[in-house]
Order: sequence, then C-alpha cells, then structure tokens
Amino acid sequence: MYSIIVVPPPTTEDEATRTQFRLAPGERLVFGRSAPEGGLLIGHDGVSRRAGEIAAHGTFWALSNLSAHQTYVVENPEGAGEHIKVAPGRLDAPVPFEFSRIVLPAAGDLLPVEVWAPRHDYLRAEDGADGEPTAPAFSVDRTKRYFAVLAALCEPRLRGAPHAPLPTVEQVVERLRPHWPAASRTSVQWNIDYLAVKLRLKPGPETAEPGARLNGKKESLVSMALRFDLVREDDLVVLTAPPHRVPR
Repeated sequence: MYSIIVVPPPTTEDEATRTQFRLAPGERLVFGRSAPEGGLLIGHDGVSRRAGEIAAHGTFWALSNLSAHQTYVVENPEGAGEHIKVAPGRLDAPVPFEFSRIVLPAAGDLLPVEVWAPRHDYLRAEDGADGEPTAPAFSVDRTKRYFAVLAALCEPRLRGAPHAPLPTVEQVVERLRPHWPAASRTSVQWNIDYLAVKLRLKPGPETAEPGARLNGKKESLVSMALRFDLVREDDLVVLTAPPHRVPR
C-alpha cells in the first residue's frame, strides 16, 4: 500500500502531465539535477545534482537535505504559515504535515515539490469505558454566532493564503450580513471579545484589570483556532448556510 505521493515542480508542460511518484513504506526517492534512474529529475541549474531524498514510513515521511549550502523549507499549505526548516546536510527530518510543499531555493527561483501523505492510523475508542468522559479542551459550539465570526476571521488563511491579512471588523460584518442581517460592527466586536474570554486569551470581566486590552486579539484568536483545528475548511460552510439555518 502506498504511503505518500510526490508531485514534481510544474514545468512548461500541462499540469495534467506531471508525473507522480508513489512510495510505499520503506521506499526512498532521490531528487536533484542529476537524479539516478527512478529518481525525481529537476532540471534547474540552481538545484544540486543530488539535492535531497524523501523516505516513506508507515504514516509519515522524512526529508534528507543532501545539498551543501541551501536550507529547504517544508510548508503546510493548510496550516496558516506552519513550516519546518531542514538545514544543509540534515538527514531524515520527520515531516508531520498531511499535505506538504517542499520549497527548493534555486538561483532566484523557488521550486515547489508537493508531498501528500494521506495514510493515517488512529486509535479506536473502546466501548464501555468507565468513569466520567474527559472534558473538551475547548468548548466551542459550531451553531452559535460567535463561531461564525471566528470562521470569518479564519477564512482567508484557510482558503490557501497562510499569510493573508486578517479581515477587518467591517469586512466580517459584510461577510456575515447575508445570513445575519442584524450584524453590526458592535455585535461582531462583542463576539470577538467574547471569544477572547471563552478561549482564555484574556481574563473574564470579573477578574480583568480596568482598561486592560489584548493586543493583536484577532491575530491571537485566529492563531489558536488554526493551530488546534478549532476551525477547519469544512467549517466555512457556516458562512454560506441558508438564512433559515443561521444560528441564533
């Protein structure tokens, strides 16, 4: 069974003709300007002859940087800027992302190599467990309006732009108004303040010091929501739900 799929950098040819490499656990793929037979050939003068190696494991993959001077960056396109750096000469650096993009610096160009690792193993919950259930880390109700506000804040970065600027309060109002006609700057700001307390980014009114404000409140909310998967791309449906299903 294949464990990862590697998609080479785009060329002048049609995207549909790009050859995919499928690796089973234990298999390795060398890539570079002079890759061996069966390897991934990247025909760019700025790429080392043996630039690196991808190793497939059961449920993850590892990257070896075989270049002498270039640091490689592995990005998580779904993770709002998450990335890891693999220094020159580093062997078998584990990559935790399900969808990844290796960025190879090549004489002024940045060449992307996509790696998909869709295989996962999960612990199956046992029936009849004794005792009280574990309290959730974050109590978030996806039917409430505060969640729609949080989804609107996260939307630009979940749509594939990890460094996109966050929407302003006015932009959130406009995004929500088709399904929440009474949305206003005041109501959206109230929900943002409520989320900051609910997710424990700031103390509640009974313990907060007078006049205390949280700097970068929206940025902190979005960072936490995306880091812990409180909002996923599938959740953006709350922004397009029919008006009669808008949470109240």
